[in-house]
Amino acid sequence: MRHRLLAICLSTALGLPLLGAAAIAVAASFAWPKLPSLEAIDDYKPHIPLRIYTADGVLIGEFGEERRTFVAIRDVPDNLKFAILSAEDDRFFEHGGVDFAGLLRATLLNLVGASKQGGSTITMQVARNFYLSREKTLSRKLYEILLSLKIEHSLSKEQILEVYINQIYLGQRAYGFAAAAQAYYGKPLEKLSLAETAMLAGLPKAPSKYNPVVNPERATTRQHYVLRRMHELGRIDDQALELAIKEPLRLVQGKNAVASTTPQLHAEFVAEMARQLAYEQFKEETYTSGIRVITTITKTDQQAAYEALRRSLIDYERRHGYRGAEAYVDLSRLKDDADDTLEDLIEPFHDLDEMRAAIVTEASRQKVSAYLRGGENITISGDALKFPSPMLAENAPQQKRIVPGAVIRVVKGNKGWQIIQPPEVESAFVSLDPHDGAIRALVGGFDFNRNKFNHATLAWRQPGSSFKPFIFSAAIDKGYTPGSVFDDAPLSFSSEATGSQAWNPGNYDGKYDGPMSLRTALAKSKNMVAIRVLHAITPAYGQDYVTSRFGFDPAKNPPYLTLALGSGAVTPWQMAAAYATFANGGYRIRPYVVKEMLDNNGKILAKVDPPEAGSDESERVLDPRNVYLMDMMMKDVVRRGTAGKAMALGRSDLAGKTGTTNEYVDAWFCGYQPSLVGVAWVGFDQPKRLGSGETGGALALPIWIDYMRQALKNKPEQHMVPPPGLVEVKPSFDREGPDYIYEEHLPRNPPEEEQSAAPPSS
Repeated sequence: MRHRLLAICLSTALGLPLLGAAAIAVAASFAWPKLPSLEAIDDYKPHIPLRIYTADGVLIGEFGEERRTFVAIRDVPDNLKFAILSAEDDRFFEHGGVDFAGLLRATLLNLVGASKQGGSTITMQVARNFYLSREKTLSRKLYEILLSLKIEHSLSKEQILEVYINQIYLGQRAYGFAAAAQAYYGKPLEKLSLAETAMLAGLPKAPSKYNPVVNPERATTRQHYVLRRMHELGRIDDQALELAIKEPLRLVQGKNAVASTTPQLHAEFVAEMARQLAYEQFKEETYTSGIRVITTITKTDQQAAYEALRRSLIDYERRHGYRGAEAYVDLSRLKDDADDTLEDLIEPFHDLDEMRAAIVTEASRQKVSAYLRGGENITISGDALKFPSPMLAENAPQQKRIVPGAVIRVVKGNKGWQIIQPPEVESAFVSLDPHDGAIRALVGGFDFNRNKFNHATLAWRQPGSSFKPFIFSAAIDKGYTPGSVFDDAPLSFSSEATGSQAWNPGNYDGKYDGPMSLRTALAKSKNMVAIRVLHAITPAYGQDYVTSRFGFDPAKNPPYLTLALGSGAVTPWQMAAAYATFANGGYRIRPYVVKEMLDNNGKILAKVDPPEAGSDESERVLDPRNVYLMDMMMKDVVRRGTAGKAMALGRSDLAGKTGTTNEYVDAWFCGYQPSLVGVAWVGFDQPKRLGSGETGGALALPIWIDYMRQALKNKPEQHMVPPPGLVEVKPSFDREGPDYIYEEHLPRNPPEEEQSAAPPSS
């Protein structure tokens, strides 16, 4: 029977060239005029995703269905060309688009059942990818052959190979070999080893089947085949073959992957802001035309902000106790393939950066063993169990107790593995250059993948006492000075006076220190003085001042005495812009996060070129004398007030203000150095009490300090010079420093007027 089959195959083989040529000739006469135009290949424009970068060139975001990076044929390493040709079409430079000998060989092997081969050349694959389906019919194959001949007639071999290298799908959403090199290995093409090159060259045959992330064993078998073909064709020698086959598989993702040596920069909120801005201009073209968006953030600043925010929230969680297991999985499914089953069970629980998901396999008061994604088993004991110990007790709530099957979070520190928990509380941090508004760092929440709401730009919250500098600035323009004296004594307002309900405000600490200067009152964040100040200048004037000078929304900051305590609504983004006015000498700036947008060839499509503060006097909103006096007062907040912790930075050019709202609902610190403004906020998405003692100084200020420690490293101190028009006067009350007054306000006797202007107290 077998001899008979071979005889039939031989006779068929002898007739196939003639029959094939005749069939193609007949098909060509009918189909050639109907073949599609080659415009899509002649004017090849691959779909390249939108990419977002930092100002110093670090990729922070990629958006598009097809992950692709175009590479010119001249820039493709020879080893990759050799590997592709060895695997897919070793006679590419010899045939005219269709390798009839290869087609014949594939047909014979298919007939005898030796293998399933299509005999497609690289040119035929290009034709199929651009114009045809993958259905296996004779008519489709004939069209593929005709199109291949037409392509070879129109394009050079180098052009065809370039299209193939950039267009072919290779798994992991990667189209083209440059994108695949990044997707699988986190490297550009020129950094690939011979073994890595051969692995990628083996993918076109069946990307899902030979994907090294999903099927490392099958992928390695295919890789070795490619390497042997390269050796057989004389493209690598014996030593290169042996070394490449022995090289271990190292990927940047997957079950058997080795982590990338380059740390990921977390700037997801910035990337999303940039994506939205790009889409507003370019619509759907945004995701396919290779647009590059350059943001204003820098890698160092962004990393410092991200780490500082997460560290502060994790510390907050430690202060408020362990809540228990995140979820539970069924360990009764574990059998001989325990690791594979555990890997399946842990799959739904994504790691939150350094906070890794773990499944508890053993649990007692003395030791907890757990399984981590990727097959690592860890043991936690000793002091590391103090934090979760309440949930290891026998009387712990059953739905929260740490037992085998519990899903927990762990992090590896200097003292080994620790059990922690993802914070329920949220936070935001934004920093900017006060001279042009360029955002240097922005973190919109604890983890973008868990909560995509950007708290830096969208969270309208009460600013509390961090709003007081704007009220005090208004008072100085009214003729008051840092040395002006107001009484820190209790106040009470009837419902008739407020037009609503009776109001009995108090100081944060419940203490009242009697008459004091504005300078001391701001440093100690005295609410009673702030209310008296706003009463003296009138709430209507105060509202007009803070909205016209600092850009706050008047509808969200109504003209009531409560405005003095920050009862309105602002965003961290707005607060950063407002504090920049103090830092830059009195000029209004407009924050921006996108520096420029470029097309795939580097041509500028859009660019932001804001004026420097001081270059246009029409942008001045504060008298330079006002700025100098407010800077002096806010430095006192750092030196001897509620932000004293910032003195740990060892600088004397820092200024700012803490903010804590009623019932500890929102915590703020807004501060600056003349070259950099930073604003930190902490609170719950659904406003609720943070906890007793969780003030702006305890919660938000540490974020600011940790960030500034990195951002201001090796930067010299900067101090403002007293502007003309200020007259130094003898302090009339406390003696913490010199007092100044505007020249035109010199005849005024502020203390007497201020005392008489204060509202009645009870």
